[in-house]
Amino acid sequence: MKIGVMELIVIFIVALLVIGPDKLPSYAKKLGGALREFRKASADVTKEIRENVVDPLDEASKPLREAMEPFEELNKDITKNMKSVEKDLKGIGKTKKKEEEAPAEEAAAEKPAPEPPEPPKEAAAEAAEKPAEETAAPAEETKEIGGEEA
Repeated sequence: MKIGVMELIVIFIVALLVIGPDKLPSYAKKLGGALREFRKASADVTKEIRENVVDPLDEASKPLREAMEPFEELNKDITKNMKSVEKDLKGIGKTKKKEEEAPAEEAAAEKPAPEPPEPPKEAAAEAAEKPAEETAAPAEETKEIGGEEA
């Protein structure tokens, strides 16, 4: 927890109002001594914890870390080999020609499909004549059904 300049000013003003200007220096001296003792005690506790807990744990874990090094190297080698095998397996069945065609197929897939060619003009002419014949036939039938010609 850090105390900024503004917080110190507020604390000083409150202390000045509560304690008074004549007793403030003696209380400040007592507060400074208490903070000094607290820092010294916390430094001693930190030192004891480091000496009695952290250092022995580091010493105990050192042989374990040394024993794990070969396994870590083995794990790295296995991972490297697995990636190599996986890459080789993906290439099974593909020839170099197919591998070269694959980028060309991908490029062709990105282009829009060509429009279908227009039917020949002869087919269009035949299609135009059919509807004319179909419309003429029903007109003849109506004449025969009615029995009279107009």
